[in-house]
Amino acid sequence: MVSLATVLAIVIACWYYVGLFDAERLGEGIPSLASLVGEMFPPNFSQAGSWVKPLLDTLAMSVAGTAVAVLLSLPLAVLAARNTTPHPLVYQCARGLLNGLRSIPELIMGIVFVAAVGFGALPGVLALGLHSVGMVGKFFAEAIEHADRAPVEAARAAGCSPLQVIFHGILPQVLPQMADTAIYRWEYNFRASTVMGMVGAGGIGFELMGSLRIMQYTDVSAILIVILVMVSLVDALSAFLRRTFK
Repeated sequence: MVSLATVLAIVIACWYYVGLFDAERLGEGIPSLASLVGEMFPPNFSQAGSWVKPLLDTLAMSVAGTAVAVLLSLPLAVLAARNTTPHPLVYQCARGLLNGLRSIPELIMGIVFVAAVGFGALPGVLALGLHSVGMVGKFFAEAIEHADRAPVEAARAAGCSPLQVIFHGILPQVLPQMADTAIYRWEYNFRASTVMGMVGAGGIGFELMGSLRIMQYTDVSAILIVILVMVSLVDALSAFLRRTFK
């Protein structure tokens, strides 16, 4: 019954609300799409030299944003985990903060921070970092909650303080999971940082938006290819790091 209701909800959403099954409308868009794709070839790499710094800015933005997220998520995760929070009210406040940060899209945060601190990579780092705290902190808290109780009880029996219990009884168990979460988030943040440039937060996305505005579609396709190569390299590096931490 639940499966049938789920399928019915999906069909209603796709057909009635978003028009995914509107064959006539989709058919009308095919010529325009084909024309646009035709204008994007051949890719123009003549400006590739000027994209090196924006690419490095994008990479730095993703690394810094992830670092900010991990640093802020660790204490919040301790407060948002049932087995380490000092009080139920603190638990609810920490969970509410994580939910709030997760509910605001990074693009909205990027627009806000661009207005606050100006153009460049800094607003992108702040937006990616704060938005990432919502997800990273939640996963960190859940990892802490699922930690084995035996080392925790042993640390308490040895007379350790609550802080020592966390450092010696819980964190050694969950550090591999936390590292895996952080690496995965870095992958996501690199892809998100390319979009952040479209709202003025710097990076290769700013160059992409500039080419789109003046309808230089051959430059657009070249930048997209460069982004694809960089994403593939980041994914390969993250896979290597995950193997290293296991």
